Amino acid sequence: METVTEGRVAVAGMSAIGVGYGFARYGYGLFLPRLEAEFSLSVAQTGLIGSLTYAGYLAALAAVGALVAKVGPRPLILTGGVTAAAGLALAAVARGPVLLICGLALAGTSPAFLWSPYADAIGDLVRPGRRERMLALIPCGTAFAVAVAGPLALLVPGWRVVWLVFAVLALATTVYNGLLLPRGAVVPARGRLSPGWFTRRRALPLDATALSYGLLGSVYWTYAVAAVRAIPGPLFWTVVGLSGTAGVMTARLLSRLGPSTGHLVLLLAQAAALALLGVAPGVPAAAVGSALLYGFGFLAFGGLMAVWAYRVFPEQRATGLSATFLMIGAGSVAGPAVLGAVAAHHGLGAAFLVTAASRALTTLARPRRAVPGLAVPDSTVEEWGSSRTPGGPRPLR
Repeated sequence: METVTEGRVAVAGMSAIGVGYGFARYGYGLFLPRLEAEFSLSVAQTGLIGSLTYAGYLAALAAVGALVAKVGPRPLILTGGVTAAAGLALAAVARGPVLLICGLALAGTSPAFLWSPYADAIGDLVRPGRRERMLALIPCGTAFAVAVAGPLALLVPGWRVVWLVFAVLALATTVYNGLLLPRGAVVPARGRLSPGWFTRRRALPLDATALSYGLLGSVYWTYAVAAVRAIPGPLFWTVVGLSGTAGVMTARLLSRLGPSTGHLVLLLAQAAALALLGVAPGVPAAAVGSALLYGFGFLAFGGLMAVWAYRVFPEQRATGLSATFLMIGAGSVAGPAVLGAVAAHHGLGAAFLVTAASRALTTLARPRRAVPGLAVPDSTVEEWGSSRTPGGPRPLR
């Protein structure tokens, strides 16, 4: 039987995360000015819609955390691909705000079904010693998708055509993952789940960081394009995506800096990016600088958090990662609505400055010790949760 290569796993995982986050979830912010004009939406309404789309994501995360140990990663990953394709298509044909919101909410659930189950899929398909590097690599799919979305928005007339293209790409990615992922791979639960399991002492800094990551990150993805006046929104988004592709170096960066210093550097980069939009959204250099800082800082930080959660919750990797993303999702639901209200009264500049200050404060909740496995050669890493197939990755079925 043919063995799944790490390259194919990387392509499948990055493409799945790309359509789920880069298209289905963050595409809303890219096309926000067009949606505002076509559906006559106010700033407060766009913030509310952003929160509603994240609410669907939050509900899906809760379901995934409960189901992944019972059904395995494959059905959930395929569900995520289908919801992304269906939601994007539904939003593309919407003629009124109700159908638009339904499509956005459905598409917004897809990342919940995609990312955390991949923690278990990687355990099935990737040999020990390479799993955490793969876990840090896969989030970069978001950056590549955003880098593709920007030029499409510039070159293709009409946002509806672009979203239909997104839907087709999401469907193609789903088919590819369906052919790659093994059937019937279920991770046996180890340890009893309880509220204390999610809030154990070593998990508290991770929980606090995840909440902030969602709360403050959702503000940038929702309002950045609307705030930038110096360069076209699609071009701005493309710079964010291209900068984010440097996140493929996340594992190497963490090996050199250590997780605590990496946490500090990446969060300060995000804070600086937010502050630039707060003080100088009309200055081209500030807009480009913000896109460069945020693209790398935010997307590389996603890889850091994935590895961090992988280590904090070794007993049930996908469930632990779902819990982390549940905290991110809780922040994401509140972020657009809360900061949208600030923007409605004080302007987007003030909202971005408040967000930047809050992001800087998150540096206080960083890892206090090294994350094992990142600073040593792969051949010497002993990972929690060894492969269920001794001697290497699982074969295709």
